[in-house]
Amino acid sequence: MRLERLLAARGDEAAGIIRKPEQADDLRAAGAEPVVLDLESASVEEVAGAVRGADAVVFAAGAGPGSTVERKETVDRAAAVLLADAAERAGVRRYVIVSSINADADHEGDGVFDAYLRAKGAADDAVRSRSALDWTVLRPGALTDDAGTGLVNLAEKTGRGPVPRDDVAAVLAELVRTPEAAGRTLELIGGSVPVADAVRSAGQGS
Repeated sequence: MRLERLLAARGDEAAGIIRKPEQADDLRAAGAEPVVLDLESASVEEVAGAVRGADAVVFAAGAGPGSTVERKETVDRAAAVLLADAAERAGVRRYVIVSSINADADHEGDGVFDAYLRAKGAADDAVRSRSALDWTVLRPGALTDDAGTGLVNLAEKTGRGPVPRDDVAAVLAELVRTPEAAGRTLELIGGSVPVADAVRSAGQGS
């Protein structure tokens, strides 16, 4: 929602894939076109039809903190891979995936959050293997609902730390129009660098 508001405000045409029809009005209020589609059950062709003609695709879905281990697999991993498959089929090269700091397909542990980190890591690996996509993996730290500051630390390694959801959305909005940042896995926490400068620097490989 935060990303869609930013995209709409700068004049981009944004669309959001949602599972529940009752969320459609919220997306329209944010300036985005709702697309009702369940990424846990949709086919590649159905999703490709939804993204065909787009300049970029962002995967920001998540099973949520109260979900089961099984849904970490079906949403946090499989749905991200499905969207990547669909982007390839639709010819949409720019693909940005929202991951998590410490995501790792080989992460050990029996807890639900451990399963989440494994699922996100496996999704990242699957996306990074695609030569047909100009991918960027964005790994935010602990998400907060604090007001965004517009100041971040965006780098291959930042260490752990919090970051407002507003600032994550602002970084995503810049990344989708910064193809120079393709092929990079970037961690994101709060910091002291303006968002546009941080993304520009990431695109230059520094």
